[in-house]
Amino acid sequence: MLRNIDVNVWVAEQPQKYFGLEVGTRMTAIRLSEDKLLVISPIQTDDRMAAALNQIGTVSYIIAPNLYHHLYVDQFKQIYPQAQLWSPAALREKRPDLSIDKTFEHDYNLQMWDDVKALQVLGFKTLDMTGASDFNEWVFFHPDSKTLIITDLAYYFNESSSRIIKLITQLIGGYQKLRPSLLEKIASRERSHLKQSIQKILTWDFKRVIMAHGGMVDQEAKQQFQQGYEWFLGESL
Repeated sequence: MLRNIDVNVWVAEQPQKYFGLEVGTRMTAIRLSEDKLLVISPIQTDDRMAAALNQIGTVSYIIAPNLYHHLYVDQFKQIYPQAQLWSPAALREKRPDLSIDKTFEHDYNLQMWDDVKALQVLGFKTLDMTGASDFNEWVFFHPDSKTLIITDLAYYFNESSSRIIKLITQLIGGYQKLRPSLLEKIASRERSHLKQSIQKILTWDFKRVIMAHGGMVDQEAKQQFQQGYEWFLGESL
């Protein structure tokens, strides 16, 4: 169900499995000026969810934030055909079936909407069935609510997670710590560009982090994010 968590910011979750493990996934909706909605990482949407979104504004922008979070984008675009679908440029090749309207360019920091800032995270990869794969992730900052919206850039699983997820994330990272996992640490070997991206994120004045998997963090979020990436990079930021 759609939940309002701060001024002009809503989230909704659904179950989602990755490599057979239930990790859940989360969608974020931000209301911009003129009641336009920016929807990041859409989840599977039924009539009830569509009605809830329609009550708070007009879905105008649909965001596939990286090369992994695109499973429900096509269905969402069919529900809201008038909305612009934005994605990383590389998603056109991965999903040629998608009707992508605009792609994020390679500018280091973009102000595409008056109410939201966007940033490309360079050099962030994970291990999957093909080896080390680039997320090509874009992250977003909503200054009015001081909220950072990321997708796979970090995880935060807690005591509400299943026993198996607790065990795995205690071993590889992401249990009660806001950080990526060892899969990303092993895959992301060239970290100079990634460090620059994280340093840019840390210039934003955020107090909350919304991510796709695990719980949201709204206590000392910026400090936890910095500490997580100091662990990841092996140096102070």
